[in-house]
Amino acid sequence: MSRESAPAPSPPETRREVVTETLHGVDVDDPYRWLEGDGEAVREWVDAQNAHVDEALDDALRDRLRPRFEDLVEVADYGPIAVREGRYFATVREPGADHARLVVRDAPDGTDRVLVDPNAWTANRDDDRPPRSMAWYVPSHDGERVAVGVTEGGDENYDVRVLSVPDPSEAGPAAEADDPEAAGDDGYGAGVEEVAVLPERGRVNAGSLAWEADGGGFVYVATGGAADGAQMDKEIRRFRLGDGPDEEAVLLEHDDRHVWPRVTVDPDSGLLAVAFSEMVGGTEWYVHVDGELRPVLTDTDAETSVRFQDGTAFVTTDRDAPRRRLLACSVDRFREGDLSFDECREVLPEGEGILQSVVPTPERLLVHRQRDAHSRLSVHDRDGTHLRDVSLPSYCSVTWVSAARDAPEAFFGLTGFDRPPAVRGLDLDGDAGGGDPGAEDPPDLPSTELDSVDIHAPDDLVVEQRFVDSTDGAEVPVFVCYREGADVAVDGARPTLLYGYGGFRNSVTPSFGRFRLPFLADGGAFAAVCARGGYEYGEPWHEAGMLADKQHTFDDFVAAGEALCESGLTDADHLAVAGGSNGGLSVGAVVTQRPDLWAAAQCAVPLLDMLRFHRFLLGESWTTEYGHPEDPEAFEYLRDYSPYHNVESGETYPPVYFTTAASDTRVHPSHARKTTARLQNEADGGPFLLRTKSETGHGVGKPASMIVDEQTDSWAFLYERLGVEVGNDAEGDVDDSGPDRDGA
Repeated sequence: MSRESAPAPSPPETRREVVTETLHGVDVDDPYRWLEGDGEAVREWVDAQNAHVDEALDDALRDRLRPRFEDLVEVADYGPIAVREGRYFATVREPGADHARLVVRDAPDGTDRVLVDPNAWTANRDDDRPPRSMAWYVPSHDGERVAVGVTEGGDENYDVRVLSVPDPSEAGPAAEADDPEAAGDDGYGAGVEEVAVLPERGRVNAGSLAWEADGGGFVYVATGGAADGAQMDKEIRRFRLGDGPDEEAVLLEHDDRHVWPRVTVDPDSGLLAVAFSEMVGGTEWYVHVDGELRPVLTDTDAETSVRFQDGTAFVTTDRDAPRRRLLACSVDRFREGDLSFDECREVLPEGEGILQSVVPTPERLLVHRQRDAHSRLSVHDRDGTHLRDVSLPSYCSVTWVSAARDAPEAFFGLTGFDRPPAVRGLDLDGDAGGGDPGAEDPPDLPSTELDSVDIHAPDDLVVEQRFVDSTDGAEVPVFVCYREGADVAVDGARPTLLYGYGGFRNSVTPSFGRFRLPFLADGGAFAAVCARGGYEYGEPWHEAGMLADKQHTFDDFVAAGEALCESGLTDADHLAVAGGSNGGLSVGAVVTQRPDLWAAAQCAVPLLDMLRFHRFLLGESWTTEYGHPEDPEAFEYLRDYSPYHNVESGETYPPVYFTTAASDTRVHPSHARKTTARLQNEADGGPFLLRTKSETGHGVGKPASMIVDEQTDSWAFLYERLGVEVGNDAEGDVDDSGPDRDGA
């Protein structure tokens, strides 16, 4: 199957200007620091690198692959359902649309009425401003209003727009989602009114905005902007809609760069609760009463979340339970403050799986756990008594769970390596055919499919979970999927792509990668490693891959790669590694530590200079995960694995395809720029390519057309480097190709 790649063109020249700093008594050279800037010289260098990518990638290969990705993007996508007083909110991206619309239904499977259509914003652009997109929404408790987050160019600096939600009689027939006139030039559906606009509120998002109980306003967390370096300057604000001018007041200023507030409101009592947590540390809870913050659960390093329902505060925590447990107390007791975990009653004890979430309804609890990185759902009484399990396929992921506050109906997202994403509904009072809920083995509870992505995985797709031995005795899960049909022509080692993340408590779980399907159809294999630093086995698994133990994350990637080769599935000439953001750090580390193990690497929006990451954008807030370069002990282990600083002159490295974005306000693009320059100018092997996208950021708000471009380029790079032959079905439709989501 393998073929020789054509010689790569020479990369653009990069001037070398060495800056030497003495850090903790050690001289550290930085020859490409000038690429941290944003002046004309850097822009010209970026343009030259983009042109180099276009020259280096095989145009004929891209032309053959592009139709497959265009087909794969031309299907509907469905977001989570949020229920408010008999109204069902969701996002739906229709085939042919660049962006998802926000719609509302009057029944779970009812007709969509369009509230917001961001595609109209793109169609009606008449200036040079970056394209706008809608990244999130939060409906009020009564369902009569909705707040949406709008960003330009994917920069995650949001305008908050408050919209009215019309009744069906106000919306009229033109609001149906399949009507091209459903949204006007302003992007709003029939009957939708823009009630208020709060411009440039920074990194406010759906998790940091909570409507007040009366629906007349909300509390949210605003930040400064990236342009003035103020993204970590935070304020908790209250916004109220008035008969006259709207009112906005600052409730609290917060300047701890490592701690992020979030807010929640009890829809029944109106109690405002505020949580403060480090990105990967413990959580402290307060209530806002009589204009002051009253401590509730503080002086703890436990990660804790709170949900209010019908007078009860449900507390999920890893206090004395590394895999988490569920506690409860009355809302009145929570309001009093100075609450201890011991005072709360235990509803769900720690179990064998990780307690991911609990959604309360008037009489039931819907419980999501993950065991060995795949999902289980169960239904319990409010006292925690187990009633039934929900029927789920093997090796699947529940991606979100929601429920009505006043009815026994719930919804969840379901996906898997061989299972396209689907939205399912669940009657929590259902008895699965009349079984006795008190029986020793009560029957499973079935769910109803409401929406699903119209793509089908190959019938001969094999999905396995393997466990590999890594350092310090860790057994690391690795998911593997590949086709095993008679028509799959594989002679020897399979071209294989290993994906991972390994950090910030993010678990790698089964997911349906539609854009992986052509690769699988053409005989490739996909593997996903659950590296330490994630949350697959709770906080101990996270702590085993952070700070001074971060090397464990990279060890797990290497162990997975070696095991895939030893199993005979692939070999080092056909094995690629991929990851993004923190996962891009993992890729950079394993490429520099074990260049012999990989035939290629994809490294997206990565952290790579671990001695200066804290100086840019959100980097300072990540020092709780990685350690602080200004701390002498942390400096030692950061320097030991920092990919940028461990590129050895004259060493041979595999081809690497870096991607970054000019508007990324999380990870500075200089990480990818500097490491690309160092590899191109000081190392052997390659090619080392860098694609920089404009009008997008870390990943928010990408239109479908941009996604097709990205997928075409990245897979063309892999196909050529791994020697994959494009199948004869490349010009066919989605189903003929054996059709087929991506991490951070």
